[in-house]
Amino acid sequence: MKGKYILKGLAFALFCAAAFLAFGWITMHLWNWLLPSIFTSVRAITFCEAIGLLVLSRILFGGFHRGWRGRCGRGHCHSHAGSWKSRWENKWSQMTPEEKEKFKKGFGRKCWGDDEPAEEQK
Repeated sequence: MKGKYILKGLAFALFCAAAFLAFGWITMHLWNWLLPSIFTSVRAITFCEAIGLLVLSRILFGGFHRGWRGRCGRGHCHSHAGSWKSRWENKWSQMTPEEKEKFKKGFGRKCWGDDEPAEEQK
């Protein structure tokens, strides 16, 4: 059973490496086909430079969050815009009024530096 997972992991790693190399090859050929003819001051690039360009663009434009398309779980994906908000609305709606007040006081003290300590429960 363990060997099955190792084999699947190796196949996935091989697929990722092949996809990364294919994207590098496509980037190199598109750059060399388009940019030198559009801009006369731009030269053709090598395969290693194309890979570096992909990595640089990932760092600058993609960030370091998990996955290429945002946060996806098992069978469902959450957009970055609404997932945290819906979780907090659900959590907030299930709180009692006392819990809400305690949260507000603790949040204000931690985030805005209010010196007023939160009430201790007895």
